[in-house]
Amino acid sequence: METDKQKLAVITGADGGMGTEITRAVAEAGYRVIMGSCRKQKAEAVRRTLMHNRPDLQIEVRKLDLASLKSVAGFAEDLIQENQPLTLLMNCAGTMETGLHITEDGLERTVSVNYVGPYLLTRKLLPLMGPGSRVVNMVSCTYAIGHLDFPDFFERGRKGGFWRIPIYSNTKLALTLFTIDLAERVRNRGIVVNAADPGIVSTDIITMHAWFDPLTDLFFRPFIRTPRQGADTAIRLLLDEDAGRRTGTFNVSGHPKPLSEKYTHHAQMKELWNRTEQIVSSYL
Repeated sequence: METDKQKLAVITGADGGMGTEITRAVAEAGYRVIMGSCRKQKAEAVRRTLMHNRPDLQIEVRKLDLASLKSVAGFAEDLIQENQPLTLLMNCAGTMETGLHITEDGLERTVSVNYVGPYLLTRKLLPLMGPGSRVVNMVSCTYAIGHLDFPDFFERGRKGGFWRIPIYSNTKLALTLFTIDLAERVRNRGIVVNAADPGIVSTDIITMHAWFDPLTDLFFRPFIRTPRQGADTAIRLLLDEDAGRRTGTFNVSGHPKPLSEKYTHHAQMKELWNRTEQIVSSYL
């Protein structure tokens, strides 16, 4: 019977530093976890490591490339065909590209991986969610310096030349606004949607291959968190009972942080939703 199955959780970027810690915590909490990863071989190695001392854990790896909307749609459609209710969706995957790369869908790659891909995945999986389901989006404090210039945001990440940090910030602003907007749209279905800011975490995403690397490292080192510390807020949002009672919140160090009206009623929130819907419409 359906009620005998373990509750299902989907975690993207599950083979990364924070993704691994989130996968561990959720699996140990008794969930059946599907690790979504574009690096399937690496993800399988992570899965084997996690299950080495806990062979009872239910963890599965599936290919998911957020830089391809076709891959995202296929991943979601497989889950829809299986028709198992989805309790947790953790959008953890992220990238900060070092150069301009355009995807097969005509999107700047950072924008696809950090925002449009998670948007499409979440929208397609909503039919599997119901009262008590949770969506957590991994955002960043850099949302505060983000700007959304349309249509440049989707096509090049920003207006003007390529510059990875502003583009990354723009994607985190978009994901934050999506969190706030979606939370209101699904509130009456009992689905909670929240954002987690991990802080500055020692993961591949902050590896700097530029002349200022030593200075950047020297400046940020005292503030850098371990992957487990960075994952803590997301883990709480996924598993803690009290976190299931709030929605549409931005969370730092395990606690909600109030956002100003500038973000909770952002002037471009509706336009962002509508433009993104147009881009992914053929997959919905």
